Amino acid sequence: MDPARVHALIVGVESYAAGRGWDLPGPARDALAFRRLLLTAGVPETNLRVHLAPLPPFVPDVPHAAADHATLRRVLVNELPSARGDILWVWWGGHGVLDRDGHLRLFCSDATVADKLGVDLESALARYGSDAVPGFADQLWLVDACETFEEDLGFREQLPAMSLPLGRRGLTHRQTVLRAAGRGRAAANDPVRATGLFSEVLLHLLRARQADLPAIPESEELFSAVRVQVAALRTAGRTTQQPEILLHDPERTETLTPAPSGPASAPPIAQDSPLAALKRVVDVLMSYPMMADPVERQVVVTALSPHITGTLPRHHRARTDMTGIVTALARRGADALRELTVAVVSVDNDPERERQLAHAMNELIKPPGIGSQTSR
Repeated sequence: MDPARVHALIVGVESYAAGRGWDLPGPARDALAFRRLLLTAGVPETNLRVHLAPLPPFVPDVPHAAADHATLRRVLVNELPSARGDILWVWWGGHGVLDRDGHLRLFCSDATVADKLGVDLESALARYGSDAVPGFADQLWLVDACETFEEDLGFREQLPAMSLPLGRRGLTHRQTVLRAAGRGRAAANDPVRATGLFSEVLLHLLRARQADLPAIPESEELFSAVRVQVAALRTAGRTTQQPEILLHDPERTETLTPAPSGPASAPPIAQDSPLAALKRVVDVLMSYPMMADPVERQVVVTALSPHITGTLPRHHRARTDMTGIVTALARRGADALRELTVAVVSVDNDPERERQLAHAMNELIKPPGIGSQTSR
């Protein structure tokens, strides 16, 4: 294994042109952690193409390029295919969505609400499995992004076509694709610690295999380890994602997913658990008509103390937004949750909803702590 024959495309998108509602603290920092792994393994820095859109106040201390659509398309279409190498690593962290054709769209930093610019992962894989890319016989694609169904997000505008040019298909490339979320699911992100849950698991497992890098690990063994650790996170109520791995080489094409979870492997959430209390609070909050309107939700957030609002995770989906807000406030304690109650009631003082919210908040305050997470 010659590290000079190893290349990587490393993408971490935390900030989007769509605005603060899309902010996602973590992917840029995860990307830099992955970069350090390959540097430690001897891969030349010139072989690492790092594209970041960091979220202030985080300022990366390493050279990096932009993560906008035009830049990343140029790299995927022109720059990487012309590189001389045997192994390609691709690391991508940021927002994603599963379109109506079943393709995973990975949003770029210049994505807006009206023009959701991104990379079609399936199109990229097809290009890199064709003679348009003469090198990189061995490829590992690691993707930490949501695969929520497009129709569930209620987009007002359709996703634009984002296909990459293809070459002639062949049997010379071996591609392994490890995806965080699974079809129709969200990928959890911890905004307080600024990391994706999947990325954190993957980085831990790769560090344990540092001596074998930069060669690509035995894919099914790595996936098995990922699956075990993410299953533990599901049992703890920290995520619902189901990672999957696609193996595509001359001998086989197969998608491996975790066994379907049933009553025996995923017991119902106990009604007295912190996660159940969190759900009840979010359910009550979502019963307020104003919560469907991002402007009115922002009025509530603005009413909170300034030292709190600057650290809250935000999301363009109403329920995900409120879940992230409540879990972040729960980490701060009872006073922060009570402050949210006052802010909500000041905008909508419906007596019955106020009673339900106070009761649900009291249940949430009782348990000793809740983890904070949003989704990618």
